[in-house]
Amino acid sequence: MRRLKTYTSLWAMQPHDQTGELLSYARVCEMVAEAGFDGLAIDLGAADVDAAHKVRPYLEAYGLTPLIVAFPKSVEGFRDTLELAKDFGAPFVDVIGQVMPITLDEMEPVIRRWLEMSQEVGVPIQFETHRNCITNDLYTTLQLLERIPDMRLSADLSHYVVDREFWHPLSDRDLGLMSRILERSDSFQGRVASRQQIQLQLDFPQHRKWVELFKGWWREGLEGWRDRNATGDCVFVCELGPPEYAMTGPDGREMSNRWDEAQVIKGWIETLWDEMGGDTPVQHVAL
Repeated sequence: MRRLKTYTSLWAMQPHDQTGELLSYARVCEMVAEAGFDGLAIDLGAADVDAAHKVRPYLEAYGLTPLIVAFPKSVEGFRDTLELAKDFGAPFVDVIGQVMPITLDEMEPVIRRWLEMSQEVGVPIQFETHRNCITNDLYTTLQLLERIPDMRLSADLSHYVVDREFWHPLSDRDLGLMSRILERSDSFQGRVASRQQIQLQLDFPQHRKWVELFKGWWREGLEGWRDRNATGDCVFVCELGPPEYAMTGPDGREMSNRWDEAQVIKGWIETLWDEMGGDTPVQHVAL
């Protein structure tokens, strides 16, 4: 059976809205579970390993699955994060690699070594499409995918929209490049960007064209995942970050409620999934 699993991020929940209130880990996990999310991503760039251990009892108490987001700063140091993820029961590690060689010839052995470690420890990894890391550039990432067939992605397309400063509407060529990213993506992240802003408010009229663009990409990504996978869990992380990801007014207050918006995106994705057949078992036709 194919199942959709929706997550949000611990980073996105501290604070979770424009009040700026920092909730306890217990309350965060309670809210996330009550809203119907399946898991919580633990971002080791925004928090540390100690924080991961502190939140773990509440994840377990509320039946939430942890997802480890790693920012490895050395090649061999990544093994510790893999071991942590295995101990936590994470479905995979989302890698935002801080080892950033300049040339493809230098990047390739880094990716291949991390893939080897993943096999050795027994935890799958996906490389997030993210700025300021080894997948910083769309063109470079596409070349890495050609060189390394086993390299799988976690698609946060907001970073490439900003990085490439795509004009709207996108050209067929640029849409094709993004489709190549989605074809190699095994999970997806929910944030809407424009060519100049990494995180847009969902209900502002001027942002509607970007919202529709991303909804189309999410549909394409989910459809492709279902075509490739007869069974398994498709993970979608609603990751709306606090300031300075979230835009603020002159008073420093956020311009929208990110917790509400995360649940809106969750609803969109669940609707798309249901329109594709939902969690129903794949029917095998006897020959």
